[in-house]
Amino acid sequence: MRTGTAGKTSPLSTVESKYQEGIAALTPAQRVARSAALFAWTRDQIARQIVAEQGDMDNETLRWHVALRLYGSEPSVRHLIERKLSDVPG
Repeated sequence: MRTGTAGKTSPLSTVESKYQEGIAALTPAQRVARSAALFAWTRDQIARQIVAEQGDMDNETLRWHVALRLYGSEPSVRHLIERKLSDVPG
C-alpha cells in the first residue's frame, strides 16, 4: 500500500486496495466479462469522439475508424485498416 507524507495512507491507495480486493473476489469468467464490458465501453467512447470530430458516418466506416484509433500505431495493421477504409462504399 502506498503511503503519503508521514506514513499516512493516501486515498488513492485505499481505492486501489478495495478495487484489487473486488477483482480478486471475481471468478475468471467474471473477470473476462468485466474486461469485455470495459473494452466495449472504450470502443463506444472512441466512436463518440470520432463522430464529434468528423460528423456522422455509416456504421462500417465508424468501426474501421475506431479500429484505426485503437490499433493504428502498428504500421502493418494501420495499412490493413486504411485499405479496408478505402474499400468501404460511400
